[in-house]
Amino acid sequence: MSMKFGTKAIHAGIEPDPTTGAIMTPIYQTSTYVQESPGKHKGYEYARTQNPTRTVLQNNLAALENGKHGICYASGLGATDAILKLFKPGDEIIASNDLYGGTYRIMVRVYQEFGLKFTFVDLSSTTNLAALITPATKMVWIETPTNPLLRLVDIAAVAAITKQHQIQLVVDNTFASPYLQNPLDLGADMVMHSVTKYLGGHSDTVMGAIVLNDDETAQRLAFIQNACGAVPGPQDCFLVLRGIKTLHIRMQRHCENAQKVAEYLQQHPKVSQVHYPGLPSHVGHELAKQQMRGFGGMLSFELKGDSMPEAVRVMESFEVFSLGESLGGVESLCTHPASMTHASIPREDRIKNGLKDTLIRLSVGIEDVEDLIQDLEQAIG
Repeated sequence: MSMKFGTKAIHAGIEPDPTTGAIMTPIYQTSTYVQESPGKHKGYEYARTQNPTRTVLQNNLAALENGKHGICYASGLGATDAILKLFKPGDEIIASNDLYGGTYRIMVRVYQEFGLKFTFVDLSSTTNLAALITPATKMVWIETPTNPLLRLVDIAAVAAITKQHQIQLVVDNTFASPYLQNPLDLGADMVMHSVTKYLGGHSDTVMGAIVLNDDETAQRLAFIQNACGAVPGPQDCFLVLRGIKTLHIRMQRHCENAQKVAEYLQQHPKVSQVHYPGLPSHVGHELAKQQMRGFGGMLSFELKGDSMPEAVRVMESFEVFSLGESLGGVESLCTHPASMTHASIPREDRIKNGLKDTLIRLSVGIEDVEDLIQDLEQAIG
């Protein structure tokens, strides 16, 4: 049966428990499984290798991204780590220059030390991408929308180039979620998620995931996962399965609220710049309409005067928005990228890429939008 997204979120890859008929996937809280005879078992040997709760979640995520294989990890960076382990010293990777600070950190501070080479470039235009590719280039890594400046990258255009050169294209789809964007359908080879964010949706779980179609790469990633051990626990898998059942409803409200918040901030006399692809003034607005089903719940903005003390005062004044790291939960969050999520990126690189010290990032939740706007009004003044 062909299912629409909302139906897939609730049913894809999920069956009632065969033993009891329980409609919710049980939490298989076990470390090992009894075998009838050495090597003769029911498909499960040891819980690092596989777990029934995790299997259901992986199948569900694969269906949501229109992929064949889903693999879950202990965190989003655990998933990123597994992808980087596919490569060897001397391999080159091209990545977006506007990306999550943790991704930059693991690339530069960890894997560059082991001989991988990284080039960070603005991929909102693909004009120069082909010129950067060398025989040693093995992968292009993109975020779209980017974190935290909400720039758009044309997935199909980048995929056309990577396919021509027979290199891997990985898309971090965390900001959009599978509800708004399916990179595999646009030519990407792998999709990575910080499941912690919109997929979990309730700020109570840390997890990562990779979805892909290629059998050989999936086998390599499964081996890396088992060999290196970055696996999520069954309780977390259960929580994410529960969260995904409302993903489509939550994302609709996230998008509606963020659009209204962005429009409010755009006309505010003390705001100089709003970064949100749902605004017609956004340079990537038309591309967002083409490759996304909505504009998402993330935005960032800057205050006139570019005053750090004023930006701090605003962030300390929020009453509904909570100042904290992360995003994608039902509650609205405010983050200061320069000192929090992107602090690992050198300041000169942040500034060069357009990430000001005074930039404020909002993860717009699903509260009543009138309360969110009122909170912005009193905080900004």
